[in-house]
Amino acid sequence: MKKNYLIILLLTINLGFSQNNSNFDIARKGSLSEIKLLFGNDKSVVNAIDEKGSSMLILACYRGNHDVAKFLIQNGADLNYVSVNGTALMACVFKSEFELVDELLKKNINLDLTDTNGQTALMLAVQFTNVEMVKKLVKAGASKEIKCKQNKTAFEYAVFSNSEEIINVLK
Repeated sequence: MKKNYLIILLLTINLGFSQNNSNFDIARKGSLSEIKLLFGNDKSVVNAIDEKGSSMLILACYRGNHDVAKFLIQNGADLNYVSVNGTALMACVFKSEFELVDELLKKNINLDLTDTNGQTALMLAVQFTNVEMVKKLVKAGASKEIKCKQNKTAFEYAVFSNSEEIINVLK
């Protein structure tokens, strides 16, 4: 009897824990069917924020969870939400997720949002010397004139990187 009680107690504790974290676990590594089920039960889940301030979309983008990120993008997630870790676009730039960047660009997101350091997605792409991402963001209309909190533009970061190709793209 004690053994059954202990098993029930452990299952209850585990279920309670997993329900609190399951939404964000689905964003990180869940499947399309899991996010659809979650969304079917509560449409507001697309804009849920975890205890660290990251949205479901940002988490999905950082983890490269394409199916879940695309679902969130197509179903009303706040594409311009800025967390302490930046935006969904910044997460995609950080992880070189070109496919997800394309999905975000289709929705006319704000390319020039800044993180807590005043940096834009373009500045991050420059700092990671990701030439193709820099080209994509510039072509999409990302501002080259914004200055971060250290009073630097994307071009100034490019000069520091010594990447002639990026410097030429930003001229």
